[in-house]
Amino acid sequence: MKSEPEECSIDDALAAPGATVPWTGVRNYQARNFMRDAMQLGDGVLFYHSSCAMPGVAGVARVASGTRPDPTQFDPESPYFDAKSPTTAPRWLLLDVQALRKTRVLGLEEMRKHPALSEMRLLQRGNRLSITPVTDAEWHTILNLLKEPQ
Repeated sequence: MKSEPEECSIDDALAAPGATVPWTGVRNYQARNFMRDAMQLGDGVLFYHSSCAMPGVAGVARVASGTRPDPTQFDPESPYFDAKSPTTAPRWLLLDVQALRKTRVLGLEEMRKHPALSEMRLLQRGNRLSITPVTDAEWHTILNLLKEPQ
């Protein structure tokens, strides 16, 4: 799950009550569907910092709730407001993410060096989704890379 650190960093998430933050602002149908259909309570999450000087995996988290309507879609003051989303059938969802620990930043360049990650959706050209699935093998590879010193 990608987040811009100035909006919500791994440090912000760890400092939140219960280290839990609502993952608001998902405004892509494919990313929403991954969240809605594939993510389950307790699933692991790679907390990825994007649009920053050092993009990459910056922490490990877990899914802390099921999905529910994202209230920012109904708030005209929010940058995530969607005037076309009906309150009776909301388009956009969120779930809570609980930060577990901060890690060193594992950047794209380092990840691309590992054959076990060659098919990882995050590493595919043109991928701009904020939420992408990770296979069990990719998950374990990333966790092992995070244990190694840089």
